[in-house]
Amino acid sequence: MTEASPGLALPAASPELAERLLGGLAAVDERLRSVVDHEDPFIAAASMHLADAGGKRFRPMLTLLAAELGTGINDDVVTAATGVELTHLASLYHDDVMDEADLRRGVVSANARYGNSEAILVGDLLFGKASELVAGLGPQAVRIQAQTFVRLCSGQIRDARPVPDAVDPIDYYLGVLADKTGALIATAARYGAMFSGCSPETVDIMERYGERLGIAFQLADDLLDISSTSGDSGKEPGTDLREGVATLPVLLVRQSTDPADDRLKELVGGDSGVGGLRDEALHSEALGLLRAHSAMDEARERTNAVALEAQQVLGPLASGLAGSGAQDCVAALSALVASVVNRAG
Repeated sequence: MTEASPGLALPAASPELAERLLGGLAAVDERLRSVVDHEDPFIAAASMHLADAGGKRFRPMLTLLAAELGTGINDDVVTAATGVELTHLASLYHDDVMDEADLRRGVVSANARYGNSEAILVGDLLFGKASELVAGLGPQAVRIQAQTFVRLCSGQIRDARPVPDAVDPIDYYLGVLADKTGALIATAARYGAMFSGCSPETVDIMERYGERLGIAFQLADDLLDISSTSGDSGKEPGTDLREGVATLPVLLVRQSTDPADDRLKELVGGDSGVGGLRDEALHSEALGLLRAHSAMDEARERTNAVALEAQQVLGPLASGLAGSGAQDCVAALSALVASVVNRAG
């Protein structure tokens, strides 16, 4: 099994493809450090805090992989991939402030280390750096970046709000995921195809693939938040439960009519959010009950169904692209979906 990026494996990638991706990721890391560097040491250190903590570099890796459908990795592709990663990093600074998180990627979160105000401003700075970088790729890339940013913010706002009356909570939740996670991953895939000279049809396929992949990614991440133990995923388990974020397993529990679920339903609250789970004893009880509940299996099934949709979107590429290199890329894109939903951390 060939590792294409830390934590995410591409079983179908040839050694040659894996080598190109690793080389591209090294170029992205170099570009990112150059762009984020600042004359003020405090700003430079705060801006690199989460980047230095590691992470999978999943989004830039997807941009590089999508470029293999065209002419391959080039300077514009590296620039686009760096812009995507900067945008993602910026969103993490804001996420941690909203979640009041203490840990991110196995290190102290930026808000815990620098304070909420500084974390928000550093996130804004990184969004600005991403936009500045993408501006060099032309007006279409700038428009895509702006539209993606709007969807990211919309998703986060909706995620923090109660579900409107007469709206199915699970449909609402999946719509939030499409915006707050799917949008940027769709842009990552779209950029890779765009800047490697792919046809408009291929660019469209990659955008649709990326959005479904992004939803599956977040669904899997939400499952990990419940199932992982401390240290497995680089953040404290049950963070969503503690903060009152109702992910798919919780929404499924709330729909249960089984009297045996009454205690868990009481713990995970109603539509307005989870109540009382900052109490460690209640949080531990809810987490244990939820881990053992059939809602986890149902949520995994739904996650796998979205993953299958992402793989099916690739169908026209599998039959329409000539050359072993392009076919290797399509196989790797399909394998990436499986890697995302089956990851352990």
